[in-house]
Amino acid sequence: MAENNKPATPTPHISAKQGDIAKMVLMPGDPLRAKYIADNFLQDAKCFNEVRNMFGFTGTYKGKALSVMGSGMGIPSIGLYAYELFHFYGVEGIIRVGTAGGIGENIQLRDVIVAMTASTDSHFAEQYGFPGTLAPTADFPLLRQAVEAAEAKKIQAVVGSVLSSDVFYYAQDGIIPRAQRMGILGLEMETAGLYLTAAFAKKKALSILTVSDHLLTGEALSAGERQESLHEMIEIALETAHRFA
Repeated sequence: MAENNKPATPTPHISAKQGDIAKMVLMPGDPLRAKYIADNFLQDAKCFNEVRNMFGFTGTYKGKALSVMGSGMGIPSIGLYAYELFHFYGVEGIIRVGTAGGIGENIQLRDVIVAMTASTDSHFAEQYGFPGTLAPTADFPLLRQAVEAAEAKKIQAVVGSVLSSDVFYYAQDGIIPRAQRMGILGLEMETAGLYLTAAFAKKKALSILTVSDHLLTGEALSAGERQESLHEMIEIALETAHRFA
């Protein structure tokens, strides 16, 4: 495992050189979604990373340089890539764009969750030696801008807490009702790792999530609805990143 000394770039996981990556990065979990965003939303996008097929691209959006890169699945994966982006490439902010399973009482399909905080069942935070329970949070200026961007586009955005779990297939029942009882809006697998990594690096982070299915009702978006909803989330993230690029 790597220590905290700064290696030369390229890093073991990112093949970019200094200057190849913008100050603001959008980070979907799926590397192919990163390519989709680059192809459809950025101008003059160039690929800066193909290591392990974790594609990364830099282009421009409304005249400002922005990057997009996949994070992979789970807290260890996003924590690794976010650490290298923050510490070795001078990235100032990362906005996760992903999906979540809705569990909040008033959460509907296609809602956009802007994650203010992220609870987790992961042990990722233990590395920081904090004497208690760390409560990772979003960067408030990014969060406020995302909400304003959603309002301007008349997109339903709900601000609150998510649960970043290491588990996708739970062996025991009862997790979802308990999370809902504590006000959790949705379940996903990365946000807490991103927020903790950003806090340690003193950088900005935000997670914007589309509710693609509801874990209590069993409802789920069709392929067409999912594509349209993801576009709305991506547009909010791009407008937010553009403000701080």
